[in-house]
Amino acid sequence: MNYKRKDQFRKLISAGQAFLILAIETLMFSWVWFKAYDFGYEKTHPFNGADFMIIGIYAVIVGVLTKLNGGYKFGHLRLMDVIFSQVLSVTGTNFLFYFLIDVIVRQMVNVGWMLLLTMVEIIVILIYNGMMHVLERKLYPPRQLLLVYGDKGPMEMLKMFHTRQDKFVIEEGIHAGSDRAEILQKAMKYDGIIIHRIEPGLRNELLRLCYENDIRAYIVPNIADIVLWSCGNTHLFDTPMLVTRNHGITVVEAFFKRLMDLFLSFIILVMFSPAMLLAALAVKLEDGGPVIYRQERVTKGGKHFMIMKFRSMKINSEKHAVLASKDDCRITHVGRVLRSLHIDELPQLFNVFKGEMSLVGPRPERPEFIEQYKSEIPEFDYRLKMKAGLTGFAQVYGRYRTTSYNKLKMDITYIEHYSLWLDLKILFLTFKILFIKDNSEGVDDSDTRGK
Repeated sequence: MNYKRKDQFRKLISAGQAFLILAIETLMFSWVWFKAYDFGYEKTHPFNGADFMIIGIYAVIVGVLTKLNGGYKFGHLRLMDVIFSQVLSVTGTNFLFYFLIDVIVRQMVNVGWMLLLTMVEIIVILIYNGMMHVLERKLYPPRQLLLVYGDKGPMEMLKMFHTRQDKFVIEEGIHAGSDRAEILQKAMKYDGIIIHRIEPGLRNELLRLCYENDIRAYIVPNIADIVLWSCGNTHLFDTPMLVTRNHGITVVEAFFKRLMDLFLSFIILVMFSPAMLLAALAVKLEDGGPVIYRQERVTKGGKHFMIMKFRSMKINSEKHAVLASKDDCRITHVGRVLRSLHIDELPQLFNVFKGEMSLVGPRPERPEFIEQYKSEIPEFDYRLKMKAGLTGFAQVYGRYRTTSYNKLKMDITYIEHYSLWLDLKILFLTFKILFIKDNSEGVDDSDTRGK
């Protein structure tokens, strides 16, 4: 199929889809607002400025939360991911608005209408996205791709793209060592090509071919590409020039990041203190062992610190540095529950409060593992330019079983593109991935690291 013409309207169609579902959600809230919660004063007109302001605020909050959560990425994310993102956003907004109404009128109002609104919105979201998915498949059937791969082989890309057969079909693969004219000729036959770890000369030639012929190119970046991705540009001479500054975050950024860490870690500690007390009691009652497990980790600049977690393994089960696996027999019954709910990580908020960690950053590794990784990935120390985090870019956009090399690329992407807004986005998306099972599973024995 030729995508060139339809691709020109892709963003317009997606924007229309987003606007329509937001309008429907806002109209449903408006009906409930006027039906049940618009009270407390006399009006000479059925609508006034206050009503429109409240409805407008609702639309803005739902829209922003859904955007942050990826709920408008129609055709990009999986159908269930889009649905879940939208459901999470409207549920959170309705929950917030209910308590705001309580505060405004200084009493507990009838929650039934807000629950009804939430249920109806969820039903509408399911129906709407189901219909849009069918339309998307008709307008944009799976893109037919050519895979051009290097010495690492085709399997990594085949497995990765196989998970999105609704969007991509790799019709053919060809090794970069094949005849160059044959590779270029094959590339012209497809809707797009995947460029996976090939030598720079061929890569440049393929990119030029794709640019000239409006062919979609999917390039798997290496670490050098990610560094270039964050470059600034300058015009000191008579040619465009890229500049890499490689300074990490600035002093001002670090100051505001620390303020956010202190404020949010305190709020989260207060909110989850009952759950933490119950978790501590459950760990103690199961086997009488220590509640808190401390382990040496590495943070910014190679500094060592002791990370804190609720103990989820049997006593003395980590005498040797071994990664936990999905069905690890060392995990206690309580520990398995704590891990599945991510409650075992909550004591790290004290590490954040003490300044040893940040809420967002590369996950801290054990010193012995860092040495192992560095023997295979010399650039692994690059992630130490930023303070270790409770959650991070790799945790939100990757999976627990993502290879160490790919996690490193995501960590460097975060460091090179850091902003306070990015931190807030990652924190919000973290709540979403807490409900995705794949992120709480252990690593596969065959997939602990690798380029």
